[in-house]
Amino acid sequence: MTKKTVHIALITAVLASILVLPCHAEKAGIGWQEGIAARKGKAKTMAELASMYDSSSCIECHKETHDDWAKSIHARSIFSNGRTAATFRTAITNGLMEWPYSGVKGPGDVKVEHLMGCAKCHLPQLADAEDSVAREIVATIDAWQDALKNKNKAAAGEAAEKLKNLNINCLICHNRNAVIHKWTDGYPKAGEVYGSKEGKHDDDKFPVLKKSLIMSESIQCGQCHGLGPNLELDNPTQCCTSYGSYLWAYTAEGGRETCQDCHMKKSKLGHNMQSYRDGGMAKAAVDFKVESFGYHWRDVTTLSPKAVVKVSMTNRAGHSIPDG
Repeated sequence: MTKKTVHIALITAVLASILVLPCHAEKAGIGWQEGIAARKGKAKTMAELASMYDSSSCIECHKETHDDWAKSIHARSIFSNGRTAATFRTAITNGLMEWPYSGVKGPGDVKVEHLMGCAKCHLPQLADAEDSVAREIVATIDAWQDALKNKNKAAAGEAAEKLKNLNINCLICHNRNAVIHKWTDGYPKAGEVYGSKEGKHDDDKFPVLKKSLIMSESIQCGQCHGLGPNLELDNPTQCCTSYGSYLWAYTAEGGRETCQDCHMKKSKLGHNMQSYRDGGMAKAAVDFKVESFGYHWRDVTTLSPKAVVKVSMTNRAGHSIPDG
């Protein structure tokens, strides 16, 4: 083999690896290269990230489920009712910009890693994007807040809708986060959706239905709903810990309901998955009893009317409340 042939072979091999893995560095494990993000490469814009996990093809066959989901906070996970988006910004101004070793002196310095304390749960797929997406999210939140201050409803609405396009949708739960023990059970693959069954799936983009071992288990929800501080981050954060409470205070005492049992099945909310915002869920979570009676209190010769009110509240949820 001539030197020229060797050089051509090497160049071909390098180009082939670039085409297969456009933006991801090699990592341990077998099969991760077949995932959605690995095949498409890291998103450079919010629109690219939304497109990477576009689940609109699910609507035709699962419209009722989609409509339930659309009412949930999952459908607007980085916007919520505006509170979450504002908190993202506060985390930058009152957190990152005040921490001397964060490397953030202004919004233009923000990288994906800086937002993962929040995005780990509110937008886990941000890990599949370049830093430009993190900065675009911050700029969009700023544009939304500026529009509100200027009472520009049209601009505020446009920015809000852009933020809502990034959310926890079908493909996050039923593909990206559907497998936890990847070295044991394999990596989620592009073209597959994960649920409780296996077989063919009537969708050109996702023709294969695979069984997920965690889809009906609380650990599926526990990935985002907390075990405590995210100690793997350079600057750990503490947020929602309902899953930790569920494990150590509920199941440890013999509780057997899963998150899905209460938040999807018994509530009859399905993929809406509400919590305290839903009156029925709040009522089911707390036993509230009030007893009252009156009497006359005698102080020597003086009789005074008195009232006694006894209030008891019992937590019947599978975790501590309030939460979040």
